[in-house]
Amino acid sequence: MIRNKTGVWGEVFTARYLRDNGYKILSSNYVCRFGEIDIIAQIGDVVCFVEVKTRNEKTDIRPMEAVDDGKQNRLEMTAKSFLSYTKIEAETRFDVCEVYLNDKNELSNINYIENAF
Repeated sequence: MIRNKTGVWGEVFTARYLRDNGYKILSSNYVCRFGEIDIIAQIGDVVCFVEVKTRNEKTDIRPMEAVDDGKQNRLEMTAKSFLSYTKIEAETRFDVCEVYLNDKNELSNINYIENAF
């Protein structure tokens, strides 16, 4: 699998999962000088900053493990930038969506982790 293509599929499947579960997508691939947030969504009064990690279903390592302290700090700074830019005042949380694909880039499983950090 090509890494970039895999990541795109993961974001597509995550966006579908979020919409199917009542979330409104506010932004995708938000970029600022601090970094990038894959998906920003809202459910009720909560704005969720979603990091998507996509792996082959045969992996022995959980995708969540790639979201280390440095990545978390960059996501937090990027989220503050988004909120400042959009003037949104809301409760926030950081979620991680682990997406597992088979060898044909078909969805095998999604593990959505609310309040991941």
